[in-house]
Amino acid sequence: MTAPPDSLNSLGVAIGHGLAPRTRTSADAGSSHHSRLCAVPVGDVLGRSHWAAEAAYRAFEILVALIGLLASLPLLLLAAALIRLDSPGPALFFHKRPARSVVMRGRDLEERADLRPPTGGYRPDGLYYVPSYFTIVKLRTMHIDARDRFPQFYAYKFTPGEFHRQYPTHRDDPRVTRIGRVLRKLSVDELPNFWSVLVGDMRIVGPRPEAPEVLQYYTPEEMYKFVCKPGISGLAQVNGRGFLNWGETLAWDLRYIRTRSTALDLKIILLTLRNLITRRGAF
Repeated sequence: MTAPPDSLNSLGVAIGHGLAPRTRTSADAGSSHHSRLCAVPVGDVLGRSHWAAEAAYRAFEILVALIGLLASLPLLLLAAALIRLDSPGPALFFHKRPARSVVMRGRDLEERADLRPPTGGYRPDGLYYVPSYFTIVKLRTMHIDARDRFPQFYAYKFTPGEFHRQYPTHRDDPRVTRIGRVLRKLSVDELPNFWSVLVGDMRIVGPRPEAPEVLQYYTPEEMYKFVCKPGISGLAQVNGRGFLNWGETLAWDLRYIRTRSTALDLKIILLTLRNLITRRGAF
C-alpha cells in the first residue's frame, strides 16, 4: 500500500513567511535530533462542512462514544481482568500524545527553546500552530517494564531521511503480552479512546496520535497534521494501517486534513467497521 502523492503544497500554504514551501535541510535534521518541534504559520488548510453539519456530527460523535463505552463495558471489564492475570501491572495505559495544535502569536514564541521557528523567524503579530498534548487512555497491551527490557524500541534515533521509511508498528513485537496480541488483533485495546472522544480530546475520525518522540522528525509541512483533533480511525487506518510506513501514514493524514468533511468522516467510519471484521493491518 502506498501513500497518496498529494501534499499541502497544492493549497499554497506558507510554510515559511513566503509562499514557497520550506524544504527539509540538513540544519533541520540536526535540530530535529535536539527534539525541537516546528511551529508553522496558520493557514486555511483544514477541510470543513457547513456549521450545521458539523454541529450535528459532533452530537453524533458524543452519542456513539457514550453508547460505545456503555455497550463495551462488560468486554472492557473482562479484558481488564485478563490483562491483570496475564502479566503484572495495571489494566489501563495512560500516555501523553499530540493533541490539536494551539494558535499563538509570534511575539509569544520568541523565547520558546523547544520550538523551531520558520525560516526568517516569527512575525510578532503572525499566528502560528504550536504543538499541544493530551493524555490518551488505552488497555495495556505491553509489558509494564517494556522500556527497561527493550530500550531499542524507545531510542527514536534516525538518520536524516530514515524516519519516513520506518514502520510505526512492529510485527511480533516482543513488548506485547500474550493477551495484548489478541486485544490488538481485535482492536479492543482502543475502546477506551471513546472516553477521549466524549471529553473532546479526540474525534472518532482524524489522524492517529502517535508517540510525541517522533514529532521531532516531522517536516514543517507535516506539522499541519495537527490542525484538527486526533482520531480513533482515519484515512491511514483504512488504507493500510500497520502495513504503512511513517511517510505513507503522514501522506494519508495530510490528505485527510485537506479533504475533511462530515461525509468523508462517515465513509471512514463505515470502512473502519469493515476493517474490524477483516482485521487487515491489525497486529
